[in-house]
Amino acid sequence: MNIQNGVMLEANHLANWIFPLALAGGGILFGFIAEKIIIPILNRFTARTKWKGDDIIVGGFKGMIFLWLMLTGFYGASLYLDLRPEYIEILRKILLVIVIFSATIVLTRISTGFVRLQTEKVEGVIPTTSIFQNLTKMICYIVGILIILQSLGISITPILTALGVGGLAVALALQDTLSNLFAGLQITATKKIHPGDYIKLDSGDEGFVADITWRYTSIRTQPNNMVIIPNAKLASSIFTNYFAPQKEMTFGINCTVGFSSDLEKVERVSKEVALQVMSEISGAVADYDPNFRYQNFTDSGISFVVILKALEFDKQFLLKHEFIKQIHARFAQEGIEIAYPARTIIMKQ
Repeated sequence: MNIQNGVMLEANHLANWIFPLALAGGGILFGFIAEKIIIPILNRFTARTKWKGDDIIVGGFKGMIFLWLMLTGFYGASLYLDLRPEYIEILRKILLVIVIFSATIVLTRISTGFVRLQTEKVEGVIPTTSIFQNLTKMICYIVGILIILQSLGISITPILTALGVGGLAVALALQDTLSNLFAGLQITATKKIHPGDYIKLDSGDEGFVADITWRYTSIRTQPNNMVIIPNAKLASSIFTNYFAPQKEMTFGINCTVGFSSDLEKVERVSKEVALQVMSEISGAVADYDPNFRYQNFTDSGISFVVILKALEFDKQFLLKHEFIKQIHARFAQEGIEIAYPARTIIMKQ
């Protein structure tokens, strides 16, 4: 009899666990189905639309649908578990924290995605820098943590008060960090520098702006090295932005011909070579009319400059290369003498 009662108790105890396990397993199963079937369908649908915001929204929920359905199954299972009330309460609080934190991750993904979309959509209004995306992430996570603390019954008012009181001490301890942070915000807000611009500092460093972070600005030089400059130092330095107000730029190539040269012929030949280079070489503004100007009488001859126009700063080097090659060959063909440095000295006895 005792054995039969024990078997029945064991069977009842097992039966009490079957339904909660079924709920938990069902949540996992439906979550897997939603993640592998529904999400890909939504991705194919959003790929056909012109608005990129729906891609950001769907991408923000990647992996979270499975998690939330699984947590729903666990929560339903907790309603039927034969456990002590304090254990059930702890389990539900854990589930609540996971839900809030996962929702914070989704909000962070969507928010940073729309910030990035806005910078790509309206070029020049908000520079595409990681500083805004990092600030957006930080704000979202702070709000999520405060909501988690409040949901657990922890009052956030004393925390905010303590942060306000300790803010002064933190500001004094992090003067350099905060100065770089606000300098980075100033640089991006004034829109004097954008990632991708070619700049030259008064220190002599020059290159393409790779990124502006909350602490420093990275510049990629022509040899493909990175120069790291603190934002505060960059904000107070003098620099030249070769991409502002526009990327197209003019540049001059200097040359000197002999005093006996036919100046009309020199001008005509030089402009012909310049037009040929501008029409043949990629990176040149093809419809630009090159300028030719004589500059001065030098010790060796008459100097002049030919003005060409390139699409970007780094495109000028190939144009200079080809122009010098072709002008040298053409002058030799036309019998025009490129003057060597010389000086006439009259010696008096």
